[in-house]
Amino acid sequence: MLTDKTILITGGTGSFGRSFTKYVLTHYQPKKIIIYSRDEFKQWTMAEEFKEYAEKLRFFIGDVRDLERLKRACDGVDYIIHAAALKQVPACEYNPNEAIKTNIHGAMNVIDAALDCGVRKVVALSTDKAVNPVNLYGGTKLVSDKLFVAANAYVGNKDVNFSIVRYGNVAGSRGSIIPLFDNIIKNGGRELPITDVRMTRFWISLTQGIELVIKALIEARGGETFISKIPSFKVTDLAEAMLPGCKIKEIGIRPGEKLHEIMVTTEDSATTYEYDKHFIIYPQMTWNNRQQPDLSGRKVEEGFSYSSNNNKEWLSVEDIRELLKKDM
Repeated sequence: MLTDKTILITGGTGSFGRSFTKYVLTHYQPKKIIIYSRDEFKQWTMAEEFKEYAEKLRFFIGDVRDLERLKRACDGVDYIIHAAALKQVPACEYNPNEAIKTNIHGAMNVIDAALDCGVRKVVALSTDKAVNPVNLYGGTKLVSDKLFVAANAYVGNKDVNFSIVRYGNVAGSRGSIIPLFDNIIKNGGRELPITDVRMTRFWISLTQGIELVIKALIEARGGETFISKIPSFKVTDLAEAMLPGCKIKEIGIRPGEKLHEIMVTTEDSATTYEYDKHFIIYPQMTWNNRQQPDLSGRKVEEGFSYSSNNNKEWLSVEDIRELLKKDM
């Protein structure tokens, strides 16, 4: 699927982009991977990290807000992985116009560039925060998701489709609580702060996220939202796994924070199908004859939802310890 293909990753110097690049270079033989991002220093450090693959990597300084630069970068590109976004909830709340420019206008620019430059497939990374959003970041990502689904209406005779991959905070990423706990522990702390002791989260590793994106590249026909089946854990169990016998300080839920991560809502259940290792939310509308869903899965029951507190699979404290050794 990815052999001899040119792939562009927006926000490619982030934790996902670096891991995706390493995975593809290790498991496939791509023609070229284009890293598109704003930070020249991160691009330099990434080029140093991957210098053995220098002949297959290209680095483009650019912003998804800049359509002309995106079009230039998309010349000859087969697939786009759209990972660029403003993701920090407080920063988005304080700078709403900037969040809109990057997360919404940037999504529109990726779509326009893909349609105009002959790109074959686009997979956009979404987040649990786009589901029933309670903060601006989630709101902008909800709009972004809707734009990528509706982009299939503009395909016409072009051989291109747009799909979405949705997951929550990746274990160990900057957005997860694990680095915060780890820093406190390394500095001798014996008390870990938790916003609410009832809080639950999904556990997904970067590798699982990457494999879901590749599944979307292979299987998507247009407008699907792919969601992995992954285990849940209690944040109090994570604290115990990282620091046995620790004290827990409940500090109160933060603005824009949810008690539980939600991936599939009851409203989505009407078009959601369950497969062995994932769910797919199919679009409610189809716009071309290539956009035919693979309905080999089982349609979920009416009113079904998939959230971290109603999951069937849970991690124990010992399970979390083992995953911390493996995934961190």
